[in-house]
Amino acid sequence: MLTNFTNVIEPGSRDEDLLRAIAWDRLPRHIAIIMDGNGRWAARRGLPRVAGHRAGVEAVRAAVDTSARLGIKALTLYAFSTENWKRPRAEIEALMRMLKRYLRLELDEIDRQHIRFQAIGRIDELEQSVRRELERAMKRTEGNAGMVLSVALNYGGRAEITDACRAAVHRLQLEGRAPDEITEADIERELYTRGLPELDLLIRTSGEMRISNFLLWQVAYSEIYVTETLWPDFRRVHLLEAILDYQRRDRRFGGVKEQPCAENAYAEAGVKS
Repeated sequence: MLTNFTNVIEPGSRDEDLLRAIAWDRLPRHIAIIMDGNGRWAARRGLPRVAGHRAGVEAVRAAVDTSARLGIKALTLYAFSTENWKRPRAEIEALMRMLKRYLRLELDEIDRQHIRFQAIGRIDELEQSVRRELERAMKRTEGNAGMVLSVALNYGGRAEITDACRAAVHRLQLEGRAPDEITEADIERELYTRGLPELDLLIRTSGEMRISNFLLWQVAYSEIYVTETLWPDFRRVHLLEAILDYQRRDRRFGGVKEQPCAENAYAEAGVKS
């Protein structure tokens, strides 16, 4: 795997040290990131909020490139929530312009790395020019077999569950099944993230300790990592630190690991019971 980073990282750098420490057989399959802190980053520099969003594009590049080189199966980025429509119109318009520009500039590289791009959320409510760019990117990369890059736009976790439940009930009706026969699997089949691996690691930047209505269903047993780093400052090293922290966790999924009985414990220690 280190060969994937040849000519990308400097020998002897912290990036290289972290890469060498990673257990390649225990990488998270699916990583999601709440990209927070753009406004604070700009405010600390006396700049408008839009400057923070613009600076955050480099962090997106770093996260996407690093994840693809690591062989992560899926990366999901929280770009614009259903609640973000409350922001000033000028900020929203700037965000949409930056999204379209990002797709135009980065699509060749995304395609080169065999990444499949998709947008998740209530996409049909976005303006036509935005939908057109999203559809172009999805069409171009739909045959790629590498990492799936999902960008959550006009997304809300509650909205996703609501939409999934409606779709699941509709499917039940078509199949002649009663509503009380609905199962978790029926709902999962209708989620925006259907077909993706279970979410293993949720990263939030800027130090805020909340989920912000993101992937509420999927986060049930994922590990959560919070960094004080603001999103525009997030780079490869921060993602690698999050992955190493994840690999140190003891994931039990609601159960407990079997503990050795007393006799076995004494025997392993070379002590008579």
